[in-house]
Amino acid sequence: MKHLNEYFDHTILKAEATEGDVIKICDEAKKYGFYAVCVNACYVNLAKKQLEGSEVKVASVIGFPLGACGTPVKVFETEWACSQGANEIDMVISVGALKDGKFEMVRDDIRAVVETAKKQNAIVKVILETCLLSDEEIVIACNLSKEAGAAFVKTSTGFSTGGATVHHVALMKRTVGDGMHVKASGGIRTLETMEKMIEAGADRIGASASVSILKEN
Repeated sequence: MKHLNEYFDHTILKAEATEGDVIKICDEAKKYGFYAVCVNACYVNLAKKQLEGSEVKVASVIGFPLGACGTPVKVFETEWACSQGANEIDMVISVGALKDGKFEMVRDDIRAVVETAKKQNAIVKVILETCLLSDEEIVIACNLSKEAGAAFVKTSTGFSTGGATVHHVALMKRTVGDGMHVKASGGIRTLETMEKMIEAGADRIGASASVSILKEN
């Protein structure tokens, strides 16, 4: 069984994040043995250098936070983030296209990012923004992500109307089964909440409060 620290993508994505903030979360990730840090693409290279010699991975967000840019933009962002040292790509789906029933477009959008990341040995987590979706849409998005070859489905950006819920995490895990992983992200600030997400099926936790959560243990 994994230790709690190994679940965390220690995250800093706010617009006002500085280089100093990124260095701080990298230092914390090394100190506590977190799985990864998650940063905006412009900070990937800084994070990679800061984490040199450690086992901590670097994740970067793509099409963030709306998912509303074109596929070629997401592909270019992915190529660039991976070239800077990203090991993992957290991409936002085209929520509007999903709601319009343009499922092939959504799947192709995800697949293009997955194939681009794979060329540089990176994996993709697909952010569904579950707070904007019905249960039926969440199931469809999970299946499209699976068909497109993504490694994870992820609940939220943390920038919309809500974050991860136990119900949504459990629904996502039931849908993808053992063939994919689930990342719970958005609003996870206590050990109790984290444990509920893991019980529901979360394999990874995205949080900015990782250190304070661990200190509760």
